[in-house]
Amino acid sequence: MKKYFVKILLFFIISLWLFSACKSHEQYPTVPVIEFLKFTKSATSSGIDEKGTLKISFIDGEGDIGLREEDTIYPFDKGSIYYYDFFIKYFEKQNGVYKEVIIDSNLTFNSRIPYVTTSNKNPNLRGEIELELFINNYFSKFDTIRFEAQICDRALNMSNSITTPDIIISKQ
Repeated sequence: MKKYFVKILLFFIISLWLFSACKSHEQYPTVPVIEFLKFTKSATSSGIDEKGTLKISFIDGEGDIGLREEDTIYPFDKGSIYYYDFFIKYFEKQNGVYKEVIIDSNLTFNSRIPYVTTSNKNPNLRGEIELELFINNYFSKFDTIRFEAQICDRALNMSNSITTPDIIISKQ
């Protein structure tokens, strides 16, 4: 009886091991895919909208999202467009039409995503990114804005582009 029980237990353990070893992982695309989740404004104590938080989700099949601080040599050097891997464009609705606005050529909404990696053999990455942005252009009379965003992985694959809904700014 004991021998029979050991065989059944051994069979069960081997079956469980084979089942988990054969389990296939969902395949994500090698080019990152992003999706808009939400945009949240935060006002000053006087009710003026000053900052906002953009929240997006991402998936990547190669698991190569984000840059290290020391990633500053080609193609991630300061002179390269790939110094940043989170690209943000700012638009104002001017007389009913959205126009990209560059407030100062030395200022950018672009950002560097911190280095992300997987801890297992499955390279797929899925996550969310939140980025705080200044949203009130004090030099502008227009009160409706939106952002377009795109990310790039370390293999320089550009994601799809997302656009926020209209964001109404309280300027007072």
